[in-house]
Amino acid sequence: MLGLQRRCSMPSIPRTAILSSTELKQRLDQQPRVQLAHLPTSLEFCPRLSEALGGPRVWVKREDCTGLAFGGNKTRTLEFILGKVMESGADTVVLGAGHQSNYCRQLAAAAVRLGLKAHLILHKYDPSREVQGNLLLDYLLGADVHLMDAPLGEPMEAAKQKLGEELRRAGHNVFVIDSARGEALAAVAYVRFILELQEQVESSGIRPDFIYLSGAGGTQSGMVLGAKVLGLPWQVVGITPIRWDEDIHQRLAREATDASRILNLDVTVKPDEIVNYEDYVGEGYGKTTPAGLEAMKLMARTEGIILDPVYTSKALAGLMAHIKQGKVGPDHTVIFVHTGGTPALFAYNQDILKALEV
Repeated sequence: MLGLQRRCSMPSIPRTAILSSTELKQRLDQQPRVQLAHLPTSLEFCPRLSEALGGPRVWVKREDCTGLAFGGNKTRTLEFILGKVMESGADTVVLGAGHQSNYCRQLAAAAVRLGLKAHLILHKYDPSREVQGNLLLDYLLGADVHLMDAPLGEPMEAAKQKLGEELRRAGHNVFVIDSARGEALAAVAYVRFILELQEQVESSGIRPDFIYLSGAGGTQSGMVLGAKVLGLPWQVVGITPIRWDEDIHQRLAREATDASRILNLDVTVKPDEIVNYEDYVGEGYGKTTPAGLEAMKLMARTEGIILDPVYTSKALAGLMAHIKQGKVGPDHTVIFVHTGGTPALFAYNQDILKALEV
């Protein structure tokens, strides 16, 4: 594996644990957290997909089955974020993202569970389109939806803070989930995920070489931090669904290091420890790609597992390309993390039908 990593210009992997799994769990247990997810999520071998891909043993970690309003990786994240919210005494929470946001949909459901009011700022909604997917669920779950032109990044952060101030003047105790705090706590959540995965692979006798996921934030940065702290010889490979203005390696390294500080760990993650590819974004965030739709079809027709059209499908397309390029070989074991997002499938029905030639 290490030889392959050198050929692929991937960083070396530390093999000396900084903390034991018990010690790391103790650090995590000190953080405020609410229980929302159905855990552990299952780890399933995909024999027909593995055969179709020509060799590497592919397992799927079913983060799409976390149980909260169709599930997804953000449910783990929200356990820690909403732990902070409940600790603060807030009665209202503000979050913003794209109009088909899985994050916002899961927040809307979690807020109902905890007796909070959710306000969602959603960007790029075309009112001429049918209300479908995650947006439909946001309305069903009773969230206050604010549709506006607020691109991800500084415009969205400013819009969230402005709405938070308006709600405070109206007498609400408001917690605004800003990007920096949200991604750091997402990384904390996915450090805990690594502990869960470590227990699963050890009990099953699996020796992973690669962890593949759709990652552009705390989900990947937390996995990298967790693997580093535990000294696990796993290469975490992110396939980003978005191009940030900031270098993604610096961004994810900072988020991992922020999570390290939250957990009182003397660990710094450097940008060259992050492996993340922007090659599979396509035309832009939230837009399907031919390779992604083909990957979605392959997973559906080999394993009966449904990917989403703009995150996990692109991640599998990246893995498929890396297998063809020789970055992942036939003797390797890959854990593909299905981060969820399937409700958005129905908002992209025309793209999918066209790809299926129906």
